[in-house]
Amino acid sequence: MNQAIIPIATAVDFAQQHRKKPKGRQADPDRVSEVLAILGHEKLRLDLLIEYLHQLQDHLGCLPKAHLAALAECLNLSQTEVFEVATFYHHFDVVNAPNTLNHALTVRVCNGPSCCMAGAEALIEKLPALLGSTVRVQAVPCIGRCEQAPAAAVGQHEMGWANHHAIMEAAFGQHTKALPPPHTGRAQYEATGGYQLLHACVSGSRSVASVIETLSNSGLRGLGGAGFPAGKKWAIVREQTSPRLMAVNIDEGEPGTFKDRSYLERNPHQFLEGMLIAGWAVEACAIYIYLRDEYHACRAMLQAELALLKANPPMPDMPTIELRRGAGAYICGEESAMLESIEGKRGLPRLRPPYVAQVGLFNTPTLVHNFETLYWVPAILEQGASWFSEQGRHGRSGLRSFSVSGRVNKPGVHVAPAGITLNELIAEYCGGMQAGHILYGYLPGGASGGILPATLADVPLDFDTLQPHGCFIGSAAIVVFSQADSAVHMARNLMRFFVHESCGQCTPCRAGTAKALALINQPQWDVPLLKELSTVMRNASICGLGQAAPNPVDCVIRYFPHELEAKARGSTS
Repeated sequence: MNQAIIPIATAVDFAQQHRKKPKGRQADPDRVSEVLAILGHEKLRLDLLIEYLHQLQDHLGCLPKAHLAALAECLNLSQTEVFEVATFYHHFDVVNAPNTLNHALTVRVCNGPSCCMAGAEALIEKLPALLGSTVRVQAVPCIGRCEQAPAAAVGQHEMGWANHHAIMEAAFGQHTKALPPPHTGRAQYEATGGYQLLHACVSGSRSVASVIETLSNSGLRGLGGAGFPAGKKWAIVREQTSPRLMAVNIDEGEPGTFKDRSYLERNPHQFLEGMLIAGWAVEACAIYIYLRDEYHACRAMLQAELALLKANPPMPDMPTIELRRGAGAYICGEESAMLESIEGKRGLPRLRPPYVAQVGLFNTPTLVHNFETLYWVPAILEQGASWFSEQGRHGRSGLRSFSVSGRVNKPGVHVAPAGITLNELIAEYCGGMQAGHILYGYLPGGASGGILPATLADVPLDFDTLQPHGCFIGSAAIVVFSQADSAVHMARNLMRFFVHESCGQCTPCRAGTAKALALINQPQWDVPLLKELSTVMRNASICGLGQAAPNPVDCVIRYFPHELEAKARGSTS
């Protein structure tokens, strides 16, 4: 049978002429109108994709796929680009349709180390029956309230109690919105000399060179975990070509860490002044503040204070300041992953070089700082470099903000000399161990900082002092546990966290964390295989998550072999 042969070009033209709609899922015009009405923006920006997802979920209670398709059309993005971002972050509920969400409220209960010691696992088990089927109870990683363990969030209302009654009251009463915390406002801050240092800088009374020199002489280092000298970082960014940007990391997702929230709740303007001084020093034209999504009360407060600053700037030509909201991804505490998130993308760490100081946000040289580093800037400039550097113990210098939780009488943020030991910290600042509890071990730097035994509680707590013991100080998140707890269980808790939070970009971390968890969940650990796996993860992972994830396991093998042996004997008896 003879068939007509249609030239390829003619066939394509014919298909285009007769195709009424483009291929793939189509956006519903009604949903497009609804999305535009919710967002209320005259001109949508690609870098605000995550902000738009938050607005849609806050309004709709979830993210229906039809609305995601509509958002993609509004932004002129492929639906894949929108879906991959929406499904990357833990706090976004992507559903087929609004009526497929079978709960009216979500209660998130932390199952981090401190909260589990305070009974979170029993709370998670009891709450579903107590709250009913219309309330979803989720076990989630640390929500930054370790000193109030066990901690939970009812909707956007964070809280921490030792029993379930307050959480139930909030859930049944629909108390889901967090109120801004009491804090020092701008007027009160200025009445005590606030923003005078910024005025001195922009007026020329203080030069950039003198400010950087003061910070360098003080020994102030990055207090988010890496510990890079602050003055040196400012000098490096200042040497780059214009324009330059600045990004502030308040993601604070490291389990056991809550210092940034604590300071922000009390005195936000000391941080804001330090931030503006840093922006002035590197001539940043815009500043982006990345705040973790769990800090709803802080966000409401910060939005109000930033609006007041914008209405009455404390300096001429103040940089544009944008407050960005995280969406529940620990990996975005890594600086390059945070920048990707600010750009409206999945929070995947970048390969280095180039470094973010050279090619950072929007491919522009960027100064990236942790909240607390900037919080100390006004105090150091006002009181001098020696005021800060001369404090310290055991040969160390400076001050550290220790987030202490666990089996101590006074958990909380304690400002203490750098180099203080855990024994000194517990005795002098934390009111000793809880009654009936004897120090057994501790996490010196949150989930990724490793686990040390009580026999090493006299090691100075500071940068560079813990590395010989296979640990690091990181963000100074100290989790104290006793003879009532288990180092093996602690390692399992932390590795479960790393499995949950791995971004999945590189195989050593994605597969390594899952394999490590499976191995340590066994009654008897395959120590040679775990050591081999640790080496691969440390050497081949792209970022610090995969490189540090083996720390808890390695430390248990090194410092708690008796516990491993006891558990192995118990499993075979």
